[in-house]
Amino acid sequence: MVQSMWNEEAAAKLQGGLEQLVYRSNRIGEDRSVCNWGGGNTSTKTVIQDFRGREVEVMYVKGSGSDLASMKAGNFTGLRMDDIRPLFERDEMPDEEMVAYLAQCMVDAKHPRASIETLLHAFLPFKHVDHTHPDAIISLCCAHNGRQLAEEIFGNRFVWVPYVRPGFTLSKMIAQGVRNNPNAELVLMEKHGLVTWGDTSEACYAQTIKIISEAEAYIEARVQPEKLFGGVKHEALRPEARRRIAAAVMPSIRGAVSDSKKMLLTFDDGDDVLAFAGGADSAVLSQIGAACPDHLVHTKVVPLFIDWTPSEEDIEGLKSKLKEGIAAYKEQYAAYFERNKHDGDVMFEAAPRVILIPGVGMINTGKSWSMSKVSGALYHRAIAVMRGATALGQFVSLSENESYNVEYWPLELYKLSLAPAEVEFSRKVAFITGGAGGIGSETARRLVAEGAHVVLADLNLEGAEKVAAEINAKYGDNRAIAVKMDVTSEEQVAAAYEQTALAFGGVDIIVNNAGLATSSPFDETSLKEWNLNMNVLGTGYFLVAREAFKLMKSQAIGGNMVFIGSKNSVYAGKNASAYSAVKALEAHLARCIAAEGGEFGIRVNTILPDAILQGSAIWNGSWRNERAAAYGIEPDQLEEFYRKRTTLLVNIYPRDIAEGIAFFASSKSDKTTGCMLTIDGGVPAAFTR
Repeated sequence: MVQSMWNEEAAAKLQGGLEQLVYRSNRIGEDRSVCNWGGGNTSTKTVIQDFRGREVEVMYVKGSGSDLASMKAGNFTGLRMDDIRPLFERDEMPDEEMVAYLAQCMVDAKHPRASIETLLHAFLPFKHVDHTHPDAIISLCCAHNGRQLAEEIFGNRFVWVPYVRPGFTLSKMIAQGVRNNPNAELVLMEKHGLVTWGDTSEACYAQTIKIISEAEAYIEARVQPEKLFGGVKHEALRPEARRRIAAAVMPSIRGAVSDSKKMLLTFDDGDDVLAFAGGADSAVLSQIGAACPDHLVHTKVVPLFIDWTPSEEDIEGLKSKLKEGIAAYKEQYAAYFERNKHDGDVMFEAAPRVILIPGVGMINTGKSWSMSKVSGALYHRAIAVMRGATALGQFVSLSENESYNVEYWPLELYKLSLAPAEVEFSRKVAFITGGAGGIGSETARRLVAEGAHVVLADLNLEGAEKVAAEINAKYGDNRAIAVKMDVTSEEQVAAAYEQTALAFGGVDIIVNNAGLATSSPFDETSLKEWNLNMNVLGTGYFLVAREAFKLMKSQAIGGNMVFIGSKNSVYAGKNASAYSAVKALEAHLARCIAAEGGEFGIRVNTILPDAILQGSAIWNGSWRNERAAAYGIEPDQLEEFYRKRTTLLVNIYPRDIAEGIAFFASSKSDKTTGCMLTIDGGVPAAFTR
């Protein structure tokens, strides 16, 4: 049930109408059962002084493309009311003309483009107006008998407006309806949402919560849990089984939905999702249409519902159903586009944004983790609406053509254009071993800066988590995750990739970088030392690459592996026979995988660095002392010794290696595999030949 989030003490400290509007908007947006992500809009009318010192009545309204929960003052647009009010006398106004006109009404050209529904706020004679998409209200507005039930709930206090796409016509219909009903306290927009108002910001917010609460109480009194979604057809599997199955099928889903552009996936097994996916009527109910026009761009008209009987043992059967279902969905979406398209329309990716699996949960797709989560969050709202609407009557939605005209509406697509441009590693997932160390952490920063999502795998979980937290603070939630992994453990490596599949759907790039080093004269090299090097640098690289190879084959969209070898991969290092031998093994293993991976679009290349002392756990341990002793110098002289050994007289840093990794992982090297790249400042003895 919705609750007021208003804090009188916090609100009392606010100065002016715009600050109060920001506060009210944030309170509305923080409860997603009141307003969808990115949806709804709020306004306030106030008086300001213009650049000449004249008092001007201005309406501040939500700018296009922002989200109420996180809005700041700069996300609102100020418009002169004297310029807008005369529009009410018009009979019609096309969208393009409306947008151009409102641009001339702005008090500051730096403000964002005004909301699509600006005139809805402007035409109402109230100082504060909220337009929201509450679950309870949309349940009522998407019930076949919603208008009649609204009379039972609200009496003569409401105005009912039939579905019309937002714009001038709808705004005028709402304003006329309110003018014609002196008792009006709210507007119910069929298949869309709610409009409320108040004399103060607090009163407006209180009215929004009050109206939603009335609808909620009416609906909840009529909900029969045992009959929701037609009753239970499939019970949910055990939590651990759900996660295991999701991790097993998500790479193949990712491949199937990434034929046009790569997608990232997220998994959700919330109680409401499981109840809906397991409902007897849900396969049909889910295909009626979107629960709110604002959902369409992120969820498409309908989800893909998989007709599968839950079984912990039938993963292959589920994979087959998913493959068939996704292929059929794409064909149906392309046909939907052809039936409804206008000149100049360009079809989005045809793959589903929402996939429902009985007994398991929901898998969402998007161009990034965050956008995939948005699709999921909006479908939670859709489930809530269908729950309410079916408790009241029959769930109804927009027609196919109405849905298309919102999904491909230029004013809706404008919001998408505000997102940052995609870059080299957008839509890609990188798995980096030794992620807490100097090379690993610098590589993560380098790839994330160009759009990647990264998994930092390391025995040092605390160190990996610290790097992930730093990246996420700068670039946004879940751009990096940390997993604890011992590269010598087959079970831990497999588990780390399972976590990766659950987090992002799969992997595109692996950086085989976990390392250690020892130094001993050959005749003093113990079997223990030999096995330690072989286990971590040989077996570890093998296990990490093998599991990635399996996953990449399952995705069937190619892949990229970068091995971090060493100068010693091609140079016989003094007093380092175990280390040098296994580094040579790494380089040759990479070439072997490259030879087998070509037919699957899997490229494998190797970087040969030398003497990366900065940020290295290896060089801060006994290895530094051992190498210094081998060269007859003091440990603190090593860095200068290595610099002078290079033909370019330079030191090599983690960022230099990260650049090489980024090159091999990028489209710039799309036609290169089985290659070794030296980044060592030029050590003649290690020149490849």
